[in-house]
Amino acid sequence: MSEAKFQKAVDYVQNLPKGGPTQLSTDEQLEFYKYYKQATVGDVNTARPGMLDFTGKAKWDAWESVKGTSQEEAREKYVKKLIEVLERNNSTDPILAELK
Repeated sequence: MSEAKFQKAVDYVQNLPKGGPTQLSTDEQLEFYKYYKQATVGDVNTARPGMLDFTGKAKWDAWESVKGTSQEEAREKYVKKLIEVLERNNSTDPILAELK
């Protein structure tokens, strides 16, 4: 998996318009988040957020769930997840062909 392909996928996900044809569920957002963090930082390296930080805990737990995954594998999974989401939505966006 090339770094350029991964970065292209990251840019696409981060710039998805609200209300656009491709909408991500909360679970999908967390999946992208955990693979992004694992690919760019590596294993989780912070303390788990406090009990009232629900979003922070969900993100931390998601990232922790991929502990031990190589950064290369995390990049691959991120791109594969985007391909899956685009295919599910019958996207005709040219990025789909670029990522395959």
